[in-house]
Amino acid sequence: MTVKRWSAPILLAASALCGAAFAWPVHAQQKQDLAPYNMLRSLQFVQDSVVLGDHSAGEMQRFMLGTLDERLRTAPAAVFEDPRNVDAALIYAMSGGNPTTLEFLASRDIAGNFDNRVTDALRKYLSGKGSLIAKSLADMAEEYKDRKLGPYLALVTGNVTVPRDPKGALAYYDWARLTAPGTIIEEAALRRSVAITVDAGMVDKALNYSRQYARRFEHSPYASQFVDFFVQLVVGHFGEVKEEDIDNSVEFFDVDRRREVFLRIARAATIGGKTELARLASAKAEALGGDAARQPETLARLYGGVATVPTKNTGEAMQALSAIPDEILSPRDRALREAAKVIAEQVVTKPTAESLAQEKLANITNANDANLPIAQQPGHEVGGSKPAAEGLSAATAAPVDAAFQTFVDNGRSKLTAIDDLLNEEKASK
Repeated sequence: MTVKRWSAPILLAASALCGAAFAWPVHAQQKQDLAPYNMLRSLQFVQDSVVLGDHSAGEMQRFMLGTLDERLRTAPAAVFEDPRNVDAALIYAMSGGNPTTLEFLASRDIAGNFDNRVTDALRKYLSGKGSLIAKSLADMAEEYKDRKLGPYLALVTGNVTVPRDPKGALAYYDWARLTAPGTIIEEAALRRSVAITVDAGMVDKALNYSRQYARRFEHSPYASQFVDFFVQLVVGHFGEVKEEDIDNSVEFFDVDRRREVFLRIARAATIGGKTELARLASAKAEALGGDAARQPETLARLYGGVATVPTKNTGEAMQALSAIPDEILSPRDRALREAAKVIAEQVVTKPTAESLAQEKLANITNANDANLPIAQQPGHEVGGSKPAAEGLSAATAAPVDAAFQTFVDNGRSKLTAIDDLLNEEKASK
């Protein structure tokens, strides 16, 4: 049987929430007497712990969401005469809670404890119709900015503002993260700010947000998504993004995470044809290797070798690529290596005497065609609609060497396969 281990703070939060439930029958009702806003504080603590790196809190988060949902649905209407409990219900809905619970509470609110504008706006947002109420949410975010709802409404407003005004959304995300530092709100706002600025090509802002995210939320379960955006930034704007910018952004990561970032940059740069960046990132990843990092070091050599193929060291690159064991590479990386080897073979293959003769003869034929009047050049529409091959007489057409033609056809088919592979890789990003 697997034993789940939770950190001491998480266990304390759990005890505060449901410890009374285990004292049956003496305190069986105590859990039902907990105010929703008190239960919400425990949920917020757990969610903040998750993005700060305590991944063991994930299951506790799901448990607490379910427990708070039950409490909200069974609470007497008088409970919501306390505005803190109303806020707790609204924040619960914006924190991954069951959206139908908000519908339920709004439908039975005959005392007017809930602000109908907020509940209606959130119901539309949670049902995927946020763009219809973007202006209303912006007004409410301003109105509630000094309440517990403020950071949550700012984050939601930023989300619905992105499609029509990405730069305007940044203001709401800045507002959200600055009023809720160290929380899941700040993590989400920073991550989305990175995404917006990368897509908009706002390099300086993207680097600034990236450094803040890497420093504060290195261990978040969503950090991998941030790395995707950061790799896109570096590969898409290398040159404007300097080596020191990359180093400054990842210096807060531990060795394993930094190695991962450099490998992902190297791979994306290799596929994108950014050979200088691919070699740079590969070298940095390899330099971070150790006894327990055989596979990452191998991947670094792979991407570095692929990036070296177009240089004068093609032969060395081929040897390095051939020396990499298949079992260490994923199917996609094996396909990438094979594509690079095909290109390298085409680069280093020496032309034969027959192919040189063919090239010379073809050049002579083309030179003769160039001296003809335009109307008499083969394939010209004024001179006739025949294709160029038919326009040449048997006496002037260059003989095709069979071996050379086979070499050309094989090369074209391999290059077509490589193009298809690279297009597939780019499409999957």
